[in-house]
Amino acid sequence: MNVYRKYCPNVFVAECDEEHEKGDEIIITTKYGKENEHIVHNLVKKHNGKFYYSITRSDGFNSQERARNKAEKLSTYADNAMVRSDDYIKRSTEGKDFLSLGEPIKVGHHSEGRHRALIERNNKRLDHALEEEKKAKSYEIRIDYWEDMADKIDLSMPESIEYFKDQLEKAKAHHAGLKDGSIPRQHSYSLTYAKNKCNELQKKYNTAVILWG
Repeated sequence: MNVYRKYCPNVFVAECDEEHEKGDEIIITTKYGKENEHIVHNLVKKHNGKFYYSITRSDGFNSQERARNKAEKLSTYADNAMVRSDDYIKRSTEGKDFLSLGEPIKVGHHSEGRHRALIERNNKRLDHALEEEKKAKSYEIRIDYWEDMADKIDLSMPESIEYFKDQLEKAKAHHAGLKDGSIPRQHSYSLTYAKNKCNELQKKYNTAVILWG
């Protein structure tokens, strides 16, 4: 049986009992028993008789698609929360004509119970409205995150080779400029930070080559 194994951040490879060729279509089973069709790309390692391959979904579904779906779901949740909030606000106006008169609660009068219950119901509805509004705002924050992720290229995608190659070349040019003085240094650690960025991007590019080269 073929299963998923984490290779590095954002990247899962196929752990297989048998060897496969590039372009083969295989079924991978999740830990929940769901089966997904994948296309085999590169053999990234062999260990204890197992073969590990970089893979992409046969249906084209990837992390960007997942992020877009997540953002759409959260957008629906946010819309529904605001609908519920508006509904609670409308319902909190129950007895508004009577309450607008500013009549005090008549203690001991037969109307006391109804008066207090009306105010309590409306207050609870306003509390619920605020809770739903807070939910909507929290969803919107998460929507922004997933929308950003939808435009992000990571190592789980074959196009990451060109992306990280381009980013590495830009980082190296920036580092060289800081080193020869053609680019002003903003602070004493500018050169160190630029070098660290080059090293980080070099590692990502090397990993992308192993996965998709």
